[in-house]
Amino acid sequence: MDILFVSSEVAPYVKVGGLADVAAALPKALKSLGHKVTVVAPRYPGFEEAGLMLARRLTPLVFELGGKSYEATVFDVRLPSQVDLALIDVPGLYDRAGVYGERGEDYPDNALRFAVFSRAVVELAKLRAEGGAPYDVLHANDWTSALACRYAEDHLPAGPRTVLTIHNIAHQGVFPKAALGEIGLTVKDFTLDGIEFYGGINVLKQGIRSAGLVTTVSATYAKEIQTESGGAKLHGVLASKARVLGILNGVDYGVWNPATDSVIATRYDAEDASGKARCKDALQRELGLPTDTGGPVVAYVGRMVEQKGVDLVAECIPKILRGSEAQVVVAGGGEPGLVAAVRGAVEKSHGRAVLCEDAAEALVHRIFAGADILLVPSRFEPCGLVQMYAQRYGALPVAHAVGGLVDTIVDCDAKLETGTGFLFDEPTGAALLGATQRAIAAYQDARWPSLRRRVMRLDLAWDRAARQYEAAYKSLSK
Repeated sequence: MDILFVSSEVAPYVKVGGLADVAAALPKALKSLGHKVTVVAPRYPGFEEAGLMLARRLTPLVFELGGKSYEATVFDVRLPSQVDLALIDVPGLYDRAGVYGERGEDYPDNALRFAVFSRAVVELAKLRAEGGAPYDVLHANDWTSALACRYAEDHLPAGPRTVLTIHNIAHQGVFPKAALGEIGLTVKDFTLDGIEFYGGINVLKQGIRSAGLVTTVSATYAKEIQTESGGAKLHGVLASKARVLGILNGVDYGVWNPATDSVIATRYDAEDASGKARCKDALQRELGLPTDTGGPVVAYVGRMVEQKGVDLVAECIPKILRGSEAQVVVAGGGEPGLVAAVRGAVEKSHGRAVLCEDAAEALVHRIFAGADILLVPSRFEPCGLVQMYAQRYGALPVAHAVGGLVDTIVDCDAKLETGTGFLFDEPTGAALLGATQRAIAAYQDARWPSLRRRVMRLDLAWDRAARQYEAAYKSLSK
């Protein structure tokens, strides 16, 4: 199959969340199955700043949207994975410091920015079809490309098949009704069965309505978002689809693999994890933490937003330190109030906790390699990738039993004979602390090395997910 994979982020060049990792890894896995895959994204400055050499197409994409004429330039490059990347450039729309906004505020013209991007994607597919080599599948991701499914209905009536993956239903692209015209839709679309949403417009809702198939990133999350409590007011729209397919994300072993990782202190694997102790010592020295304490390094890696439960981490830091010889490493950035709460807890830790704000990707790798336990207290989590990265590097996750965390972690039994992490049921500080204390106690157990080996042996590669997407694509008729 010939697949056009549409994403507003692509790791490692432009990354805000897990979508970027998926957009880099899934196309590579699909290519390994013999499919031709082209990733298409907006031309953000980050691509060239990372050293990619772009080739400009001589023929631009010319199209109308909302009564205005647009001209988009297409730039091509082949990624190191040998997947083709096409970048859409429209002056003034994507050449900015941020992806979705700056200083915690969304860009006010995001409806137009991503509508133009989605429309350009469909025009790109239209030109391919007119040239006799049509795409078989147009795979959109999240609200930022969801309108491509709607525009395809008008401009590509004979195909390709359209798929929309929801990575986080909390992000929907909700705008005032006044934006309807500039994104090329009319009052005919402003209905309960269309884009209308509580008097405004909802781009993700329209994408769900228009897509041939809706998928999301874990089986449990697929069920959750079709309920009133988990669907963020779109549960009825999702329930009206013939199916919402949950396909669990994977780990790109070309990027996340302690046996080959070039940025950690020493390499190791499940069969010989002795190098992990050296990675831990190196991390402690790098971050100024005491060495040879006998306690575990407990880490949190991720965005500091309410969804991720980092406030629970801030609440628990002094209690974790008070009751054990553990050390705590927190890496990430986000909402100023949450960052300040973590910073306050770290400052009172007497040198046993560290905050790494906006940690570089290489440091994140070293944290996974040096950590023994990873905290994942998300209030909701569509899939989650950090817990799988941690498992790959031999750090046991402590996680809230929700969404994809349930699908990737089996709670350890008291004898550590089964399980791949430690789960807790309620998103509270007390529940997180209790599960963390269970993990710290397990760390002192003689059976910890066997538990760690079992977790590191898990098959987390993208191959299985890629085959599921392949089957999903084939299940759609044009």
